[in-house]
Amino acid sequence: MFAARTRFLALCAALLATPVVGADEYNFDVGQFEKKAFEFGGYAELRAEHFRLDTDAALYQLNFFDREPITEYNAGIGALQLEGLYRQGISSFRFVGYGTYADDYSGSVSDARVYEAYLTLAPSDRATFDLGKKTLSWGKGYAFNPVGFVQRMKDPNDPELAREGYVIAGGNVIRSFEGPLKTVAFTALVVPTSDRVNEDFGPGDYANPAAKLTLLYLDTDIDLLVLGEGARSARYGFDFSRNLGTNIEIHGEWAHLTETTRPVVSATGMVTTVTQSANNYLLGARYLTENDLTAIVEYYYNGAGYSEDEARTFFQTIHNAYDAGNTALLERLRIAAQTALARPNSMQRYLYLRLSQKDPFDILYFTPALTVIANLDDGSSSVSPELLYTGVTNLELRLRVFFLTGGQLTDFGERQNDRRLELRARYYF
Repeated sequence: MFAARTRFLALCAALLATPVVGADEYNFDVGQFEKKAFEFGGYAELRAEHFRLDTDAALYQLNFFDREPITEYNAGIGALQLEGLYRQGISSFRFVGYGTYADDYSGSVSDARVYEAYLTLAPSDRATFDLGKKTLSWGKGYAFNPVGFVQRMKDPNDPELAREGYVIAGGNVIRSFEGPLKTVAFTALVVPTSDRVNEDFGPGDYANPAAKLTLLYLDTDIDLLVLGEGARSARYGFDFSRNLGTNIEIHGEWAHLTETTRPVVSATGMVTTVTQSANNYLLGARYLTENDLTAIVEYYYNGAGYSEDEARTFFQTIHNAYDAGNTALLERLRIAAQTALARPNSMQRYLYLRLSQKDPFDILYFTPALTVIANLDDGSSSVSPELLYTGVTNLELRLRVFFLTGGQLTDFGERQNDRRLELRARYYF
């Protein structure tokens, strides 16, 4: 019932292992399955948001100590995503562009960027080569990917959003076998960095080689992954996914990072950098009931994240500096927090739960859902109920509310806003 990757790889293995059937035994119309030379699509989106701010929260004080204080604001966002695919012989070219225009209390801003633009060569069914800007997807997790060494971090509140890729060069080969080991695939690539290419991947001029070995063994999909030393520290790990039945799947990831850094703050306001190796891992499951209720649960451990004591000291120092009007210290703390504590899931232990019910009470095209992200270290959480309606052709309407709960000096309790209302209309073409 899940569109599981393991079943897809098993099907590929079976197709590659099946001998060609003679024309006198079976006939079909090839034209029905012929791919179009050019495909084009995308979506246009309008989104309205209302934020209620927590003026006592540390991150509010950090962001507004030098601005006019406000307690709430509205934001309007327009977005356009365009996707194109062109095929010619053994080659194909894919393009994804994304642009936004946003307006809120601070003014208006627009942005346009290329998410993907890459050439693929497929000289055979068993080998492909890619060159250009491509979004890779390493890992089996839904909301988190500890082994996502060559991709941008997901937004746990919207894990399925398209993300910008990196410029890469690489290839993939796949072989299929009879026996317990059904499929072996190997991917090798480089993610070059310089002051003009992939500059946000990391500093310096490096090739940044990476590789992934995929094995389909006894209906278990396994990946072994590595990123070489370069703009980022060397890291390696593995992931797995397995269907335990037609309606339940389990998955996991583990990654070792040879070096990580994070800024920490002492009680006196001194900012220092902690450097250490780290182990990150994830365990999760998906379950689909007979009445179309989908449950996704994941436990995520971020070994590179802040401990509860480190986070509490950071938050308390912000409060102390704000109460004392120490703007110089607040500026230093703001710079430190932007790359660390202010980012999502910056602490160590999180639990993710998502429940979605398709067509409840026989109400067609209607899907209510609930997403909970809980910080298991300090007990704070984000709770997001939502309503999705798809009853109009190519139109998707979604209403979401975010409730951030937690006491003082906690992860979600010290966020800038404690409520957010979002209404989104997206039209696909």
